[in-house]
Order: sequence, then C-alpha cells, then structure tokens
Amino acid sequence: MNETVVCVVGNVATQPVYREPAAGPSARFRLAVTSRYWDREKNAWTDGHTNFFTVWANRQLAVNVAASVEVGQPVVVQGRLKVRSEVREGQQNWASADIDAVAIGHDLARGTALFRRGARPEASAAVRPEPNWETPPAEAPADDPAQQRPEPAAVT
Repeated sequence: MNETVVCVVGNVATQPVYREPAAGPSARFRLAVTSRYWDREKNAWTDGHTNFFTVWANRQLAVNVAASVEVGQPVVVQGRLKVRSEVREGQQNWASADIDAVAIGHDLARGTALFRRGARPEASAAVRPEPNWETPPAEAPADDPAQQRPEPAAVT
C-alpha cells in the first residue's frame, strides 16, 4: 500500500482532546511547525511560514498522549500524512493536513523529559516470564558427545 510517511518536529498548539468511543481510545491535537532560516541581512535567525497539522493518535498511544502532552511542548511526530480538501462555507478549496500518528515523543533537543512505562495488565506478565540473565547456563554432561565441543585441530 502506498502511503506518505512523515516525521514532523513542532510545538503542540492545542490541548489534546481525548475520547473513548466504542472503537477504542482516540486523541487529537494541533501541531504548529515553523521553519527557521538564517537571514544574512539581519544577521539573525528568522521564522518562516508556519504549517498546522491535526495529529490523530489511537489506542494506547492516545492514552499516553492525553497523559503526557501539553500545549507549548516541543514534540516529534511520525505517521501517515493525509491531506483532505472540501468545500466549507463557500470557500472552494479548503484543505486540511492530518497525521495519523504511529509515534509521538518530546523533542529532547529542546528540553528534558522523564519516561515512565505505562501500566501493564497482570495477565501479560504471567504469559511470558522475564528470563534471569544472571544465571549461568547448565553445564553439559561430560559423557554426552552431542553436547561436547570439538577439540581444535593442531596446526604444525
């Protein structure tokens, strides 16, 4: 399937709206992305055009967005770009750019964040126990030829 996957860095422009319809949790917020360039005449960085995207998150990502993302925070969003155009209030070519997010995170180039893993259901922990990496593997019996390592050949 052909899709346009984008990675966008910007600031959260609106408070995330969280909903729990029958299809599962969903959250959305507006993301402002402003380009910056070096203006040689002013000898300073200058803001360029600002693009706004509506970012959509579903399922567990929506729950985590609602708990973690606030207005003004710098974020990195990766997802599928969807551009829609329609007629609204007499305007012929009204367009909207949406991102169906796969991953959202804080931009650590502009600040710090504290990661906290989400709560897991108890049933999933019982299904696959965590291996004990500190326990050495059991030794193979010395008389089992299938488990013995071959002796290196002597080079003369």
